[in-house]
Amino acid sequence: MARLRGPGGCPWDREQTFDSIKKHTLEEAYEVFDAIERRAWPDLKDELGDLLLQVPLYAQMASEAGHFTLADVAANLNAKLIRRHPHIFAGKQAADSSAVLRNWEQIKRAEKSFSTQKGESMLDGLPRSMPALLESTSSAPAPPR
Repeated sequence: MARLRGPGGCPWDREQTFDSIKKHTLEEAYEVFDAIERRAWPDLKDELGDLLLQVPLYAQMASEAGHFTLADVAANLNAKLIRRHPHIFAGKQAADSSAVLRNWEQIKRAEKSFSTQKGESMLDGLPRSMPALLESTSSAPAPPR
């Protein structure tokens, strides 16, 4: 990605910004969803690659701006996976998937309480661009991430 955005790289990639590329990220996520709905596994393989491409692109732009690197993203993900799976990595017990989801929600709430973004509203933790129907059901337990 550094080569694509660097001198002698791709003019289109070099022109991209967080704002110009975000619509493509959403489009790729919907294409992944569609391939799953259609059970089109070869298409899913391609669409997952397209969605995955977004991560190094955003990370490269962030690195160029001095915010963080792709290695930072991977390290954060690794730490989150370990933190949110204490039944695997910390000797805690989880008898079934319901227990995993309850633990996951507790851990996530604890993480948010330490967040730098302290809000006044219960809705402050929801993404501003989340579709209304999805937002209305966001209190349902999410799968562990």
